Amino acid sequence: MKVTVLGAGIIGVSTAWHLLQRGHEVTLVERQPGAALETSFANAAQISVSYCEPWANREAPLKALKWMFSPTSPLLFRPQLDPAQWRWGLQFLAQCNDAAFERNVAQLVALGSYSHAALKDVVRETGIDYHRLERGIAHFYVDQKSFDGAAGAAELMGHFGVKRRVVSRDELLRIEPALASYGDRIVGGTFTESDESGDARVFTQQLAALCAARGARLLFGHDIEQIEVAGGAVASVRVRHRETGVLSALKADATVVACGSYTTPLLARIGVRVPIYPGKGYSATLPLLEPERAPFVSMIDDSRKIALSRLGNELRVAGTIELGGFDLSLDTPLARKRCEMLVRRIEEVFPGVADTRLPSEGGNPRFWTGLRPATPTNIPLIGRLPVKGLWINAGHGTLGWTHGAGSGKALAELISGERPAMAFGFHGFGAEARAPRAGRAQASLSPGS
Repeated sequence: MKVTVLGAGIIGVSTAWHLLQRGHEVTLVERQPGAALETSFANAAQISVSYCEPWANREAPLKALKWMFSPTSPLLFRPQLDPAQWRWGLQFLAQCNDAAFERNVAQLVALGSYSHAALKDVVRETGIDYHRLERGIAHFYVDQKSFDGAAGAAELMGHFGVKRRVVSRDELLRIEPALASYGDRIVGGTFTESDESGDARVFTQQLAALCAARGARLLFGHDIEQIEVAGGAVASVRVRHRETGVLSALKADATVVACGSYTTPLLARIGVRVPIYPGKGYSATLPLLEPERAPFVSMIDDSRKIALSRLGNELRVAGTIELGGFDLSLDTPLARKRCEMLVRRIEEVFPGVADTRLPSEGGNPRFWTGLRPATPTNIPLIGRLPVKGLWINAGHGTLGWTHGAGSGKALAELISGERPAMAFGFHGFGAEARAPRAGRAQASLSPGS
């Protein structure tokens, strides 16, 4: 078939790759001049199957209310005069119970495991080098009460086949000796050996180049103006070249919308409503001053709900969610506070290891922000839409890198008439897969990957 894929982040490019693998003719459309220049550009770099946890849990409403008054809180709800935000918020609240949490975890872990296997297959086949570190992910705690709850979360993951184990402070320091200077404040942690880390941007851009080498048509620098619908089916997609202004009408047997947070307004133009809302996340990429003292194990700091990963001779720190619309500013007082919190925390945990000077101090922390496309359940929408020939692969929230390879493979299989081998409720394919109850557990807000 001829397939048009809209959006060239990790989700869109993975979809294009797996479609090509199945013999389809692919056109990949992206408004930026290259792949992975928006949400996939500078995320937390973690492939974190063991932290495939939804934001919505029974403690989330109270925490979100408390965090509204802190500019550096892990999750900041910024009320807007936007019906979509309030509608999303109400749907989110409906998921803040144990039954929904367990059901959503089952879906997210199923997709995470499937996706991790798919990523390994792609890397094995292509040899892409993206600063990959297969050293696991460690989660460290500085608060005893929070650490006491870690066993329940680890047990829950165990029910779904993920070996996330609770470790003492001493064992954590053996796993990652770079934590030694901060060790006296750590009370314990968890560790998942099977998780890994790597640069999503580098991976996605190299995979896009391989797509082109296999015959994909890459239309970078093209704005998606409209999906044209006639007789209940996609007739064409109208795109405009940003530099020349030339309009084109792309006709295909199938069209995939993989535009992240911008999926919602694009589909709204043709009367299709999806529950995806942008969550603004931040990161800083810091040059290492003392590489020999820098961590190799990717980590999650429970107290700040931030993630950090080593990428060659740099350290990436990322986190926080800000629900306030399509705001990508980095120069507001709020944005500056959130960015500065990231680098201050790195200096506290790993003093002198990285250049944490702010720009005003002569440093170059390379701050970045991106919009994480979140659904109320955190389960992405992968499947078909009510318009014939129209498919969706969006809504991955903080887990786009973790779920990217598998989401692309799964949708390529669905478009090809196959059924992916996992228990997942694909959008437009009937009732969600039911998961066995795994006992109650409390989740923490994942900083994302």
